[in-house]
Amino acid sequence: MTRILGKGRLVAATHNKGKVKELKDLFEPAGLEVVSAIDLDLPEPEETELTFAGNALIKARAAAKATGEPALSDDSGLEVTALGGMPGVHTAIWAGEPRDFYKAMEKVESLLQDIDATDRSARFVSTLAVVWPDGHEEVFEGTVEGDLVWPPRGDKGFGYDPVFIAKGETETFGEMDPKKKHAMSHRADAFAKLKAALLS
Repeated sequence: MTRILGKGRLVAATHNKGKVKELKDLFEPAGLEVVSAIDLDLPEPEETELTFAGNALIKARAAAKATGEPALSDDSGLEVTALGGMPGVHTAIWAGEPRDFYKAMEKVESLLQDIDATDRSARFVSTLAVVWPDGHEEVFEGTVEGDLVWPPRGDKGFGYDPVFIAKGETETFGEMDPKKKHAMSHRADAFAKLKAALLS
């Protein structure tokens, strides 16, 4: 049975500062105080699952257990049609350590050129998992469809945003005003489903 998420603190189980900002922008107007894993100095659990939902749950479970508070995790990535859905759950891994998303974008472009791909369609996927300290769990998935461009354009987003143009748009997510992006992104789609179920 779906559980309503009461007002109060919500732990954002992520060490990605770009994601933290987006999650704050989405959840704080709903009356929740978003505190990140960075703020609480929580360790980053190893993501061993092969799905976005599986990895989101790993992170949210670890944060809820460590803090005794409801925890939210987002696992998201880019799925490129011509590459069979890659990088998918390996989206961040392709950026290496420390993260270098320009290299990751170059890798995607290089692979597309290697196969002379004419199909440049792709989508961003976001899976939001909320886990309560007692073990109750809720999962919501959102997507945004679009196409890839090269070279990268804009510096307002993060990750692969500078090479992704959503359907019907002319700007990349890297060029787009953050408020506009947040209103239409894969994370916004997942959040709309979560909000309808948990914040009503």
